[in-house]
Amino acid sequence: MKLEPEGCYRGARELLLPARSDAAHRGGAMSVVAERVLDPSSRPERDYADLKRRIVEAGLLEKQLPYYLVKFAVAFGLFAAAILVTLVTSNFAVQMAGAVLLAFALGQGGLLMHDTTHRQTNRPGTFNDFLSLLTGPCMLGISSEWWIDKHNRHHSHPNQLGQDPDIEIGLAFTPEQAREANGFLRFIVKYQAFFFFPLLLLEAFHLKLASVKFLRRNRSPHRLLETLLLSAHNVGLVVFAIWALGPWRALAFLGLSHALTGLYVGAIFAPNHKGMEMLEEDTPLDFFRRQVITARNVRRSWFNDMWYGGLNYQIEHHLFPNMPRNRLGEAQRIVRAFCRERGVPYHETGMLRSYKEVLQGLHASSAPLREPHLSAS
Repeated sequence: MKLEPEGCYRGARELLLPARSDAAHRGGAMSVVAERVLDPSSRPERDYADLKRRIVEAGLLEKQLPYYLVKFAVAFGLFAAAILVTLVTSNFAVQMAGAVLLAFALGQGGLLMHDTTHRQTNRPGTFNDFLSLLTGPCMLGISSEWWIDKHNRHHSHPNQLGQDPDIEIGLAFTPEQAREANGFLRFIVKYQAFFFFPLLLLEAFHLKLASVKFLRRNRSPHRLLETLLLSAHNVGLVVFAIWALGPWRALAFLGLSHALTGLYVGAIFAPNHKGMEMLEEDTPLDFFRRQVITARNVRRSWFNDMWYGGLNYQIEHHLFPNMPRNRLGEAQRIVRAFCRERGVPYHETGMLRSYKEVLQGLHASSAPLREPHLSAS
């Protein structure tokens, strides 16, 4: 069980016409990047290889299993603490605080599932599969195999129309997508910037439903095992909540924990690419530039590194998907300097600014639907 980075790297070995990005669009419309041919003497097909050599020489791709074992202990410790709260008190407010803590624990577990499926934690094999199953279906109730399938396609073609499943979610990331929305979805898209964060409250339910649909339709290597684990997770969680809290408090506990889990997970992933460059399906762009210009970093701090689980270094993560998260900060210095050498835009901003850019981009993309002649149709 693995996310296969070599599939992502394939583009680095192809001689493609590179494109340059105009950073002036940020905070406005999600523009489709235009092709521009670089100087004929440039060697864009070599850029990624040159960058990777510097990263390897710095030893930043070496596995960090002891670091991750600590992270696993913390995540499961938080999970256990949230469950324990429901058992030791009858105070409703404290029990709801336990639901909040559970959401945070599940978000941290989701980050660990992400890292194990990328093989950031350790080398592929039975132990890595075990960690993926432990965090995915066991802790989160999400299929690791489904996540791998979807996330592989995203990494190979970030923000690329017709290729990236993360921009085929019902919202509009270009004006053309907005114009194609029909029915009630058209109303949602029209005001999608206002609906975006409320919709994230449903994300945990969506992830679980998508996992079930995937396992029903696909013969993945761990299909039967994941089905059993997902069933045990969902049935066990409901039975435990009702037994510990009673039916009505259980409903409140499960509803709040799932809503906040979805909000947390969505808030982690939204700044990564939303509001950045959009690529046409046939855009001829080399791997290095494709990954850099479509991603946004959130400025480093001890809180951001913890909250985002290293995904605030989104550019570095996309360039080196199997790099351990505690090495991404060191890699940033190398990658940022390399981008400066090659004249490639490198976008980093603060947490609040990143969410502002996401919402501004969504609002600008749906603008055609707010034009009087379209609103009336």
